[in-house]
Amino acid sequence: MNKILKLLILISALFVSVYAIFVYGFLELGIAVHPMMKVSFKAHPIGIYLHVFSSLIALATGPFQFNEKLRNNKIHLHRLVGKIYLICILIGGLSGFYMALFSFGGMISHLGFGLLAVLWIFTGYKAYSSIIRKMVQVHYNWMVINYALTFAAVTLRIGLGLGFASGIPFEVFYPNLAWLCWIPNLIVALMIVRKGGD
Repeated sequence: MNKILKLLILISALFVSVYAIFVYGFLELGIAVHPMMKVSFKAHPIGIYLHVFSSLIALATGPFQFNEKLRNNKIHLHRLVGKIYLICILIGGLSGFYMALFSFGGMISHLGFGLLAVLWIFTGYKAYSSIIRKMVQVHYNWMVINYALTFAAVTLRIGLGLGFASGIPFEVFYPNLAWLCWIPNLIVALMIVRKGGD
């Protein structure tokens, strides 16, 4: 990945993380979402809070893990942050799968967000298992794929903005975002991995 792309990823990830801290840490639960989603959030507050706060930690720390200087010169810090990141992926993925069962938009949303959660946990596991076996490049590749799925938190919000700007009813475009927020990210990650770029 080139430096400009890495910087854009870092800035947008930190922006969404700060936004999530403010909205879910200081405002009424569900105030920033569709009224029907708010009902679901209120009915499952533990699930949504676990998902949001573990995910935002992963989103905010992930970009730093791809910093070559950190990986090479501060290996102990890289490992510590990596463990925190993967624990957050596990918590965020399990709670995300649970919340997918109640997601707005019916079966299309349930399946889209549910599959995202499963792939998120699976790729995190593959990244962990490969580094345990000292397969550094394989670990790196799985982390690229995993963080692309983590970055769905950003692309979902971009999709929301585009959806509202398009004038398409929320009820129509939101279920599609359950897929569109992560499939393009995954495709780009697979292209990066195949190309072998850092």
